Amino acid sequence: QVQLVESGGGLVQAGGSLRLSCAASGRTFSRYIMGWFRQAPGKDREFVAAIKWSGGITYYAASVKGRFTISRDVANRVYLQMNSLKPEDTAVYYCAADTSNVMIVTTYSAYEYWGQGTQVTVSS
Repeated sequence: QVQLVESGGGLVQAGGSLRLSCAASGRTFSRYIMGWFRQAPGKDREFVAAIKWSGGITYYAASVKGRFTISRDVANRVYLQMNSLKPEDTAVYYCAADTSNVMIVTTYSAYEYWGQGTQVTVSS
């Protein structure tokens, strides 16, 4: 049973930083792709960033490239470092695992496992 637990959300002023963490358990993640998605009120869930656990290949949405960094460590944790935050980054952020694909996919339906989400609010 795969479990993903996010933490690190909160309230921050525009221009500030937050680091989200996702603790993954239940399987060996070395062959998986881990992603971060977000969903703002009234909007669809959108792709933010993903990392291929083996090799560390990353991919970012255009809206966050250069501001956000995804990484992972040997303790089965995935991080999303968010800098230069903007009010439009306000959303619930979800960690997700794709156990089927070998290349990073940005559609949320490709990810089989999801965390419960953590709220990020950026004030102007």
